[in-house]
Order: sequence, then structure tokens, then C-alpha cells
Amino acid sequence: MRGLLMALFLSLAVAGGWAQPSGKKVLVLQATAYTSSVRETDATPFVTATGMRTRLGVLAVSPDLLKVLPYGTKVRLKDLGSVYGRGRGQFDALFQGRVFVVADVMHPRMREKVDVWLPDRATALRFGRRLLQVEVVEYPRR
Repeated sequence: MRGLLMALFLSLAVAGGWAQPSGKKVLVLQATAYTSSVRETDATPFVTATGMRTRLGVLAVSPDLLKVLPYGTKVRLKDLGSVYGRGRGQFDALFQGRVFVVADVMHPRMREKVDVWLPDRATALRFGRRLLQVEVVEYPRR
């Protein structure tokens, strides 16, 4: 019986059975939060790299992720907890039912990270460094 289950799991993995439902791309990335403070951004703290005004629902990505998540990509976020494994789901109420848009870029030194815009510094500090599940809802039209 154990051999049959192992064979089934192996065949599902090889056949792509572990792929996400409906073919959606899902990434697990390290995330931080930022606000529209001059010390956290550039000289135009309320304007993103795409010219969009900052608001809840704006997501910045590291430059290397722009190939996978180009500007205008719509995503859903799920809180997987801090990078130390604590507080799973703590920010899901903030993310639930909200579609985020990739509209900003992080500093070039960042790699494989996302930055969630939040309205106040206290919440951003409480957010800390977390792992997020990023599910692509829609890619921008070319």
C-alpha cells in the first residue's frame, strides 16, 4: 500500500499534478512594508515608479522580479508568517478580498523581495519581515 501511494505521489509530481489550480502562478517571497515617508522613498514619496499614487493595494518588487511580475501585474497576497515562523495569518485580514498591483520598484540591491505599501509607519514596523504567498491574478496586456 505504501509503495502504491509513493508511486501515485511521484506520478502526480512528474505529471504536474502539484501545479496550482487554474494554472495560476504562485510564488513564496520575503516581504517588508513601506510608507510614503521621504526617509523610505525618494523625493516623490506619494508617487510610484509607474506614476500611480500610493495607496493600500500598491506593491513594490525588487528589480529582478520585474521579469516575472512586470508593472501592472495584479496579485493576491497571503500571510505565511514572519521569516522566523511566527504570526502566520496576522495580516490576512488586511489582504483578504484585495487585489494588489505591482506599481513600484525597490532599491537595486534587493533581490527576490516584495514591499507592501501601508498607510502608517507603526503598522509597517509591526509587519516586519514576513513570508508572503503571491498569487498572480492577471498579467498586464502588452
